[in-house]
Amino acid sequence: MAPSSMSSSSTSTVRVRWRVMRLSAESCQGRYASDAADGKGTVFAPVGHCGPVDRAINPVDSVSISYRTVGDGPPVVMLHATALSQAMWRAFGYVAELRDSHRLVLMDFRGHGRSGKPHSSSAYGMELLVGDVLAVLDEERIDRADVFGYSLGSRVALSMATSAPDRVRRLVLGGTSSRVQAGAFDALFFPGCAAVLAESGMDAFIDRWEQRRGTPVDPATRMAFSVNDATALAAYMRELDRDPGVPDSALATLVHPTLAFVGSDDDTRLADTEHVVETIPDARMLVVPGRDHATTPAASEEILAEVAPFLT
Repeated sequence: MAPSSMSSSSTSTVRVRWRVMRLSAESCQGRYASDAADGKGTVFAPVGHCGPVDRAINPVDSVSISYRTVGDGPPVVMLHATALSQAMWRAFGYVAELRDSHRLVLMDFRGHGRSGKPHSSSAYGMELLVGDVLAVLDEERIDRADVFGYSLGSRVALSMATSAPDRVRRLVLGGTSSRVQAGAFDALFFPGCAAVLAESGMDAFIDRWEQRRGTPVDPATRMAFSVNDATALAAYMRELDRDPGVPDSALATLVHPTLAFVGSDDDTRLADTEHVVETIPDARMLVVPGRDHATTPAASEEILAEVAPFLT
């Protein structure tokens, strides 16, 4: 992940304010429904039409961030994983479970979903990803929120907690990591994955991923990945691959109650999640049996049994 100007020395409680603007509502080309409740690796398939979204503008580089709010109650910002979108939270049942008791803020990271998709790697620095979240919170006039992220989303949540701690109440971190991210995407997909995306496109990327997996990518997962802008996704991967991580000294200063969860078969994140939990003072961990990094979010019933009371 990308080098950030928000080092541990910048973890002051000075509130970061962003100029934001709400743009007119728009219709999207497709929404995503889950075909993954069985945990067999299916992610999402586009089905039909979805409603309007709101937008905030990060003033640093004018990238437009798509988001929507659902429900009523204490605010929870939900941050999705790489190559997916805010739709993952609906598809796996998290929205249905939490919307009656919380105001859910569902956003698409830049380069994903219906947010802006710059093609320059420099547009994906961690400080910009954090700034996008703060821009959405400011647009909604939310001073502090619980932050719930999976994979990429949990990494951004950690950076937000260390750089703007007064904007965060509690943390829910799924499949997380604070370590230096060099090689993380190559380990998750296959060596040289960003170059294949940039030079040969998404179909070639998925073909190589299938070779690495040794099994075909199911049609729904292929579709979910195929709707991404390959050039933007490659730029995002290249920049985040240079991220220096969140130092232990910064994690050790966090005062936010933290719940982490990770699949027992998640070879890429199990040890990293354990390390984060051991380093943050007020943190505990749920290990989800029989799940790897791709299939853990589908275990929503088990995860929500811990997350829902934690957020109450």
